[in-house]
Amino acid sequence: MKPRILDFTTATPQEAVTYFGRELGFEVDPVDLAQDLAEGRTEGYVLAETRSLEKYHEARLPGAIHLPYWEITAERMRASDKSLTYVCYCESIHCNAATQGALRLAALGFTVKRLSGGITTWRSAGYPTETGPRQPLRTLET
Repeated sequence: MKPRILDFTTATPQEAVTYFGRELGFEVDPVDLAQDLAEGRTEGYVLAETRSLEKYHEARLPGAIHLPYWEITAERMRASDKSLTYVCYCESIHCNAATQGALRLAALGFTVKRLSGGITTWRSAGYPTETGPRQPLRTLET
């Protein structure tokens, strides 16, 4: 009996390269991000916390701005830097706030990625977070 996983035609190696290469264009791995932050490589992107202000205060990625997805509008983003890549994150794979934020930003012409696994995966790996109501150094206002 044929295995179920082979019910559909398997992609060619070139198709796989194209598919997985495109997938990586949309996602950021927590390990890569943690290494970049630890090594001070923070140019060219901004971390965007897309959950509520309460969640932002509870725990956020170092340097993240608070950008709840429901507030992403042309007016709010008017003065924001379109040369940056906005890395959106939310709670976990069971939350779609990062996806909604990335979609809204992309619709406004911003380059976006999403953090795989959200802050839950980040924290479970033991990576550092910031807490409290203080405003991060990197903001959207110029």
